[in-house]
Amino acid sequence: MEEKNIAGGSFEEIFVEDGFYVLKIQNDSVENQVITREIDSTHIQFHFCLKGGAKFIFNEGRYALEVAEDNSLLLYNTQVDLPLNMELSPHSWMVSVVMTIRKFHSLFSKEADYIPFLSAENKDKKYYSQDPVSPAIAVVLSQVMNYNLHRSIKELYIKGKVYELISLYFNKTGDTDMEQCPFLVDEDNVRRIRKAKEIIISRMAEPPTLVELSEEIGLSLKRLKDGFKQIYGDTVFSFLFDYKMEYARKMLETGKYNVNEVGLKVGYSTASHFISAFKKKYGTTPKKYLMSMSNG
Repeated sequence: MEEKNIAGGSFEEIFVEDGFYVLKIQNDSVENQVITREIDSTHIQFHFCLKGGAKFIFNEGRYALEVAEDNSLLLYNTQVDLPLNMELSPHSWMVSVVMTIRKFHSLFSKEADYIPFLSAENKDKKYYSQDPVSPAIAVVLSQVMNYNLHRSIKELYIKGKVYELISLYFNKTGDTDMEQCPFLVDEDNVRRIRKAKEIIISRMAEPPTLVELSEEIGLSLKRLKDGFKQIYGDTVFSFLFDYKMEYARKMLETGKYNVNEVGLKVGYSTASHFISAFKKKYGTTPKKYLMSMSNG
């Protein structure tokens, strides 16, 4: 394990096992920071931005990919090395998981068909994917960044969390990326369903009923339900519940609000209802979650 402080931040490399390591990078300064590391073509890379943003630079600056807060980048190219050359914005945090493709295949040997870029025809191709970070992944990333453990079990803890992270990353329903799909129903329906999502988020403390929502966006109830599930991979209220819990978690992490205030903000009139909802989502109470964060 290598840990070093860089001006206004830190860079930590945690060895998990042969051909498998984690980078934790924090830039708490007001300047961009450039992070470089050799990574050859036998590796697959997962980069998760918890806070701020970063730019990944390739081909000596001829090509760049930007990764914003709460987004991830998967990189894989069997033909050329993809060394890490990352420009991390001020006040930005990044967790990167790097492992050999051989190691990665071994994790999914039984389910290789399920992972699109592991198929035989992609064997010699490059592959990259940018995806939003789900609430479940966001929690694991927070735990990777903030933990208070004895050195002797630190690597074991990180190993467990990284396995959890990779499994959650690939836990996608077949059509969660349908929002980007040009063949989904018709553009007008997509626009209306996106509008429905915006409405429930903007009024999350007192959301409309499904009937009210369908009338507001001008789609039948059935089309709203089916379309929402098709685009976002979830029912309207299940999606809203996840969104509210993620919003609440972020509010708690700022340290500026108590449990009651956070609960009210996301639509729970009593603290006890909010606490039980939070526990249902994250398996722990808001107070215990905050304590685990502050011990980091």
